Amino acid sequence: MKKLVLLFFFVLLHTSFTQREITWVAIGDSITYLNEHPDETGNRITKGYMTGVVEKLPAFHYINKGYNGWTSIKIATDIEKLNIPSADVYSIFLGTNDWWGSKPLGTLADYENNTGVATVQGSFRVIINKLRSLNAQAKIVLITPMQRVDFVYINNYKNNAFGSYKEKNGQMLEQFADAIVAIAKKEDIPVVDLYHKKGMDHANLVRFKYLKDPATGQYKKFSYPDFVDVPFNPATDEYPYPVEASHVTYDGLHPSDEGYEMITKELVKIFKKW
Repeated sequence: MKKLVLLFFFVLLHTSFTQREITWVAIGDSITYLNEHPDETGNRITKGYMTGVVEKLPAFHYINKGYNGWTSIKIATDIEKLNIPSADVYSIFLGTNDWWGSKPLGTLADYENNTGVATVQGSFRVIINKLRSLNAQAKIVLITPMQRVDFVYINNYKNNAFGSYKEKNGQMLEQFADAIVAIAKKEDIPVVDLYHKKGMDHANLVRFKYLKDPATGQYKKFSYPDFVDVPFNPATDEYPYPVEASHVTYDGLHPSDEGYEMITKELVKIFKKW
């Protein structure tokens, strides 16, 4: 009898201190995709936000559903083909490519009325509906796009884009971030608002941009916003973001290790409650 009692307490103690595994599916674009592909960053990063989260929360097991260059509209359009599994937690980190690709943002009514994939807000409804069909009890967190300055792809300088400090075809990236915050409020789900996060503003994304001074023809370190109107020639100029230019991003758009750590901390604050 004494042995049975001791065995019972051993099992109870073991069960109490054994955490169940939590499956987390991270849906996103290149910022999510790069977690498994640091070689595509010129090895400017060592780990992405998913790796950072599971290091701090070992009960979490992540599945990377990040698609390089994809928009929320593309994700929603192909949602049935993506083999997204049932999970305990889903995160959705999209919007920056929709803005750059001039996809129509739409209105909250598009989300509320489930109008489909013609707009970004309608697409978010399609995505969230799919996740709830996979697991109605799953936790969902939305992540807004970050601010961005002038992006230059480290492996192809001709792939470049201006920052979110101005409109792209009549839309500001901040409008996309605000729409995602509004959807989260509507659904009463958590949101990580990176666009408005202190320390992730335009001035902190890179330390400088290394460009030829139009007045002298000599290379010079230009800080934000001084570099905004300084031309960059991808055919002849040096890469404008040497390693020492990295701050929150390493290329004006994609997070550096520092940027990924900031995202990690925001998600851990939410996930540790679950």
